[in-house]
Amino acid sequence: MSDGPSLSDFMRHLQAILEESEEIGDRTDRESRQLQIESAIQEAIIFGNRFRELKDYGIDPLHFVKQNSRDDAPQHVSKIETLNIGQSVCSGCGNQLENDLDFCASCGEKR
Repeated sequence: MSDGPSLSDFMRHLQAILEESEEIGDRTDRESRQLQIESAIQEAIIFGNRFRELKDYGIDPLHFVKQNSRDDAPQHVSKIETLNIGQSVCSGCGNQLENDLDFCASCGEKR
């Protein structure tokens, strides 16, 4: 298959990092890092189990399906549009409303 590291190698790496995380001095940082690593280990286990399950059913787990030509490609969204998703516009002046305010910072109109 591949000459690179295996899933088992990756899991051993995560276990080693988990043990090293005990040396993090700040308790909050240590617990946060350990949660990240434990979550990654759990996802690796789920992936390995799913991979084996698909193989057992004769399904190639690494087969990627190409998009049909009739499917519409998603429209490109700019970074600015992405940042503005979910933001409201003032009905009084049309400026963007700040999420933490119950009035427009530009004209003072209430939401």
